[in-house]
Amino acid sequence: MEFTDQQKRWLEGFTSGLAARKAAAPAAAPAAAQPSLSSIGPDALQHAAQDRAIAAGGKLVAEEKAKRQRHPLDRWDEVVERSDKGEFPKGIDVLLTKYHGLFYVAPAENSFMCRLRMPNGILNAWQMRGLADAADSFGGGYADVTTRANLQIREIPAHRAIDLLTAVQALGLTARGSGADNIRNITGGATAGIDPQELIDTRPLCTAMHHYILNHREMYGLPRKFNIAFDGGGKVPVLEDTNDIGFVAARAQDGSGGGVYFRLQLGGITGHHDFAHETGVLLKPEECVKVAGAVVRAFIVHGDRTNRAKARLKYVLDRMGRDAFLKEVETEYGAPLRRASGIALAPRPMADKHGHIGVHPQKQPGRRYLGIVLPVGRITSEQMRGLAEISERFGSGTLRLTVWQNLLISDVADADVGVCIAALQVLGIGVEASAIRRGLVACTGNAGCKFAAANTKGHALRLADYLEMRVPVDRPINIHLTGCHHSCAQHYVGDIGLLACKVERGEETVEGYHVFIGGGAASTAEQSMAREYARSVVFDNLPAMLEKLLDAWLAHRASPAETFFEFCRRHDVEVLRELASCAPIALAA
Repeated sequence: MEFTDQQKRWLEGFTSGLAARKAAAPAAAPAAAQPSLSSIGPDALQHAAQDRAIAAGGKLVAEEKAKRQRHPLDRWDEVVERSDKGEFPKGIDVLLTKYHGLFYVAPAENSFMCRLRMPNGILNAWQMRGLADAADSFGGGYADVTTRANLQIREIPAHRAIDLLTAVQALGLTARGSGADNIRNITGGATAGIDPQELIDTRPLCTAMHHYILNHREMYGLPRKFNIAFDGGGKVPVLEDTNDIGFVAARAQDGSGGGVYFRLQLGGITGHHDFAHETGVLLKPEECVKVAGAVVRAFIVHGDRTNRAKARLKYVLDRMGRDAFLKEVETEYGAPLRRASGIALAPRPMADKHGHIGVHPQKQPGRRYLGIVLPVGRITSEQMRGLAEISERFGSGTLRLTVWQNLLISDVADADVGVCIAALQVLGIGVEASAIRRGLVACTGNAGCKFAAANTKGHALRLADYLEMRVPVDRPINIHLTGCHHSCAQHYVGDIGLLACKVERGEETVEGYHVFIGGGAASTAEQSMAREYARSVVFDNLPAMLEKLLDAWLAHRASPAETFFEFCRRHDVEVLRELASCAPIALAA
């Protein structure tokens, strides 16, 4: 009798689980080795992986035990019951509730944060308007744009949690699996479908990947979080090389078959000092989603269930080797993967990490997109409604979030650009910003995250105010502030990366930062981890330190065209400290 691939995977999981239980059970208790119903169905891969870890002498971490006891997606009734009682989750339930998109952020705030899912970071005007209403009715009256081109609503009381979730679902959106050990929001080109230089429109692929995740239960059986990004070759980078899976569009040159492929990259996690690595695999667009599913299933099978610090895909690749892991992916996929050998690929069109701010022509004649600066990604409900109205009145009603925490309005007629800019100014936002402010990225910080060691958003704005007044920066520069080692603001890929820390100053402990410089991503020319420049700098001393560093760049750059990134990479850190003449501050501990 022939079995389907799904049946074969179930039988393999069933057999592995049975063998593990037999090995672990005492000889006098054969009943303990009987198969469990929990190993049947789409959770079998996860359970079999847990069983193998136990059989090998490992001990499941508490999170794995809780997920095994009862799948978090099956705990909806518990979430509703707590909301009805006006209670927040406690203990391990804090993690499990994140599967429904609710994050209890105490002690930073005694409230929930809800993170959404919007593939490719795109939503329409009526959805934005509805989210503004939800933020007013059930949250704090604002939203934050994340570094995954997503939105978060904060300050949600316990008794309004279900109201918020159902309001989101009524808008055709979801928060399902937006946190904890799941696949995060699927990112793609912010200018997908409108970019004159793009190789392929990533919107259909992001949408297909989004629904694949929502409709495959095994995609929620991961040992830790997971990121997927599609780069279509457009002007605005996606930072796909910082993801667990990066799909990078590439055009085959004449004589190599023609057409657009996607290069497969695996294992990016910049918080752990690693970019995604090229696998040598080329995929046709229609193959990407199924291959991504195979990669995730291989990760489920081989990911570490005994050590949360080593449970990301990077560590599976380090342990198994890339070739061995790709063989596992091919087994899950059911066919060999196409190798790039013998196929000549054209270089990726130039990306510009600062290029989305301002007014830009689209591939559609007579239409432009407006890149709007949102200070550190925060947007009020009033601004949300105003943006919805502007996009609807003068564009196609389409709003596009970026991984740089900013926003685009697309499809604006040339003749309407001026009135759009004027309307944005009424809202207190615009399409112009200083070279400092346009590249400012900050995570939530300790105002809303229990892990953060500093008020990153507040400090980012204070830094911008200070530097704009004192340093005549004439080329865009990225400054990333992140509150903890999770690196949500990806400090290692900023021109200047600031990692929050606590600093002893006399008898008190104050907020400060470790300073990193010269990071970059999303292009071969700038793919580099930032180097440490200074440690434990009290925030009060930080603006003056960065002022001197930027002054050194402007005074000693090789030419007016030399970027801060290029300047940093041209010098050793010790030389940069000397040029900035800030050693007393930089060496403070």
